[in-house]
Amino acid sequence: MNGRLTVIGLGPGDARWLTPQADAALASAEAIYGYGVYLEQIPVRSGQVRHPSDNREEQARAAAALGHAARGAKVAVVSGGDPGVFAMAAAVCAEIEAGPPTWRELDVAIVPGITAMLAVAARRPAGARFLRDFALR
Repeated sequence: MNGRLTVIGLGPGDARWLTPQADAALASAEAIYGYGVYLEQIPVRSGQVRHPSDNREEQARAAAALGHAARGAKVAVVSGGDPGVFAMAAAVCAEIEAGPPTWRELDVAIVPGITAMLAVAARRPAGARFLRDFALR
């Protein structure tokens, strides 16, 4: 039985910025891996196991989550903001590439999140406006 790994963006911290897709993905996970501070931001659900880790342990977190999913579990890895911007998507993809072949057989999904930059831009009256062309670095 192949497992599933979903990388989920939690948005900028306030529950109202969590997308419905991210909330549904969190609800379907059996195990959730993430930086401890991020895990504290999401609702506790019965039957889920949480695996907190420290900041700057992205590779180890990704490898542990992939190993868990490879044993047939539905696993989520959470990231603040959007996981493509704040590196957890990159960390998971790098571990898949470097890891055992079974990791490349997993069902992997990346659920985007609202970035803090976009949340601030939408805030009135002081929000920053991104007009015309702009670049993010």
